[in-house]
Amino acid sequence: MSSPRSHTSADEVLAKAAEVSGVDLRGAEVIRDGSHAIYRLADNIVARIGQPGSIDDAKRELRVSQWLNDSGIPTVEAETSLTQPVVVDDRPVTWWRLIPDHRPSTPGELGAMLRALHELPPPTEFELPAYDPFTGLEERIDTADMLDRDDRTWLLQHYARLRAQYYSLPNTLSPCVIHGDAWQGNLVVPPSGIPTVLDLDKMSIGRREWDLTQLGVDYTDFSRVPYDDYQSFVTAYGGDDVTEWPGFRILADIQELRWVAFAVAQSAGNGNAARQAKHRIACLRGQVPRPWQWEAL
Repeated sequence: MSSPRSHTSADEVLAKAAEVSGVDLRGAEVIRDGSHAIYRLADNIVARIGQPGSIDDAKRELRVSQWLNDSGIPTVEAETSLTQPVVVDDRPVTWWRLIPDHRPSTPGELGAMLRALHELPPPTEFELPAYDPFTGLEERIDTADMLDRDDRTWLLQHYARLRAQYYSLPNTLSPCVIHGDAWQGNLVVPPSGIPTVLDLDKMSIGRREWDLTQLGVDYTDFSRVPYDDYQSFVTAYGGDDVTEWPGFRILADIQELRWVAFAVAQSAGNGNAARQAKHRIACLRGQVPRPWQWEAL
């Protein structure tokens, strides 16, 4: 079960945290307001505000950042001159160094980073959690007001099927360090040309195939990645094409259910998200042929 939402807005949390840390909020702008609220501040600082009850996660993200950088995988860096994290109304606020003028990575750059990450021995100075792709999914579906009875029943049954199939997959390879949300926007390239890892909150121990599935799904189900670009991803990773792995369809279906659940969760008071959620559900239910077209939220 997820933690209850705070009554304090992200803007209020940021203001209180900035007062504690002595951070200048003049000119602050929202970069993203999703599972984390992220703000760009003066002095090339980025504030990242977690959900209530995620203090341990925030502390782990700080440690993961230092560990990856020390291990030779360039990663977003914490602002070491400030106390980390600051906790306001049970929500952690962490401070990071801005990565300027960056672009999303190419598929080849993403494949090369994932190969290096998956080859890293797990950290010994702290413990990474086991990755669970189903975290929060059932609750998001079960409590969503925008779902009618038929869609809710189908999604819950689909969730149960996928959960059973996932836990029956053979352990062909030993678990390794995974990013957990490996797409091109979470590996960015600044003017230095050095690909840099972002969004460390799902870094964990899990199936390496999970990190390969997002780009695989973009290629197979959405045609967002051209053939040559996808092959560059496969080659950079070392030649393993996850779409040819027998368990790929299970992981792909789980990933797509997660994207549906995200749209469902965003639907309260958001007509565009509600329309997008209904479209995504229709796709999962076989009412729309592939390749699908889903709008970003």
